Amino acid sequence: MAVAIPKEIIVVDDCSTDGTREVLEEVRATIPDTPENRLVILFQERNQGKGAAVRRGVAEIRGEIALIQDADLEYDPAEYPKLIQPILDGDADVVFGSRFTGSPRRVLMFWHTVGNRFLTLVSNMCTNLNLTDMETCYKVFRADLLERIPIRSNRFGLEPELTAKVARLRCRIYEVPISYYGRQYSEGKKIGWKDAISALWTILRFRIRADVGREDEGFTTLRRMEPLKRYNTFMWELMRPFVGRHVLEVGSGTGSITLYLATRERVVATDVDAEYVDLLRRTFAGKPNVEVRALDLAALGSDGFQPQSFDTIVCANVLEHVADDTAALRAMRRVLEPGGRAILVVPALRQLYGEIDRAIGHHRRYTRSELRAKLEREGFVVEEARYFNTLGVAGWFLNARVLRRRTVPGFQARVNDWLVPLLRLERHVHPPFGMSLLVVARTPEAPGAPSAVAV
Repeated sequence: MAVAIPKEIIVVDDCSTDGTREVLEEVRATIPDTPENRLVILFQERNQGKGAAVRRGVAEIRGEIALIQDADLEYDPAEYPKLIQPILDGDADVVFGSRFTGSPRRVLMFWHTVGNRFLTLVSNMCTNLNLTDMETCYKVFRADLLERIPIRSNRFGLEPELTAKVARLRCRIYEVPISYYGRQYSEGKKIGWKDAISALWTILRFRIRADVGREDEGFTTLRRMEPLKRYNTFMWELMRPFVGRHVLEVGSGTGSITLYLATRERVVATDVDAEYVDLLRRTFAGKPNVEVRALDLAALGSDGFQPQSFDTIVCANVLEHVADDTAALRAMRRVLEPGGRAILVVPALRQLYGEIDRAIGHHRRYTRSELRAKLEREGFVVEEARYFNTLGVAGWFLNARVLRRRTVPGFQARVNDWLVPLLRLERHVHPPFGMSLLVVARTPEAPGAPSAVAV
C-alpha cells in the first residue's frame, strides 16, 4: 500500500490456519478504499495452492496491468514502478523480474539455484525464449492478456505454465533485474523437489498442447499450419514474383505469410478476428512499415480504404469464407491501383468439400474455371491460375470426407511439410488438379500508363 501508484490490491487467502484470516478481516474493517489503494480480500474455502489462488484473483481484476506478488515479501514491492514501466512505455506485454541479473539479493541455496537454472533452460528450449529466470514469482501482464489465459496449475506449476502460454501468444516479454530476499525452510519456505518434477512435467505438457483459451477448429488449423516452415516458404515462393511494394493482406491470421510480406515498403495486415489482430500487433510492433488493422473482407468496400490505395492484395485462404465472394472481388478491384494485382489462394476441388471445410467456415471449394470467370466478370485480367499440392488431395479426402474429422491432424500436416521438395516439382508439370489453387489477377492499366512491374 505504501507504493505510490494507483492500484487495486487483491489478496487471496488460501485457507490459512495461522491467524492470517483474522488479520485480513481486521485490515478490511479499518482501512477504507482510496483512489490509490482499492483493497479486495478473498478467502478460499480450502487450501488449493498458489495457482488456484492466482486464478481466483485474476477473476477480480479491474485494472489494465496485473502484477503477481507473493505474500512472503521475498520480492520488494518498492520495485513495482520499474516492473510496470516497459508495459507503460508500450514496449512489452509481459515483464519478468529476474533474480539472477540484479542486486542486492540474499545468497541462495546452491541446489535451488541449479534447479532454477535447469528448469529455465528446459523451458527456454521448449518456448524458444532466452529468459534468465523462468521461475521468478514477479511476473507482470497486460491484464487483458492474463484474463484470457486459462490457468490449469493449482500449485507451483503456475510459473512454467504462464511462461509457455505467453510464448505461444507471441507476447513481447521483457526482463528487468530485481532484488531478492529469499527465505530458508525454517522461515516457512514450502517449495521442494516434488514441485521441481511437477514444473518439468508442466513445461513438457504445454510444449505439446497450446491451451491458450482458443480451441475452435479455425484456430487449431492455423496453429498447426504455423510451424510448417517449408510449406509456408513454398507458398511465398509461389506468390513472390507478383507482389509489389504497397500490399494489403486480407485475412493475415497468425501472420505466417505476413512475415514474408514485411520486407515490402508498406504492408497493411488485417483480420476479422480481434485476437488475431492483437497477435499481429504484438508480432510486428517493431516494424514501422507494417500496419495492423481489423478488417472483414465482406465489408472491404466500406472500411475507409481509399480507391487505388495498393498495388497488391494478398488473400490466402480467405475468399472461401465470404458468403458473397463476387462482392469481395469487386471491392478488391476498387482499392487496387490500375495494373495492380490480386493474389488469391483458395481451396480447390468441390469433390473434397467435407467436414473440415464446414468446421472452419468454408462456403465452397473452387475450380479454376469458376474463379477465373468470377474475376473476369469483375473486370480483372487473369495472369496465372494453377493448381498445387496434389499430394495433399488424398489426405484431405480421407480426413474430411471419409473420417469426417473437423481439423487436419497435426502429424499429417507435418508430413505435408516434409514433402515440400516434391511440391516444387509441380511448377514443371502443371498438374490438372490439386488441393489448392493459386490465381493472380490484374486490374486493367490506365490509358497510357506503363505496365505494372513485380518487385
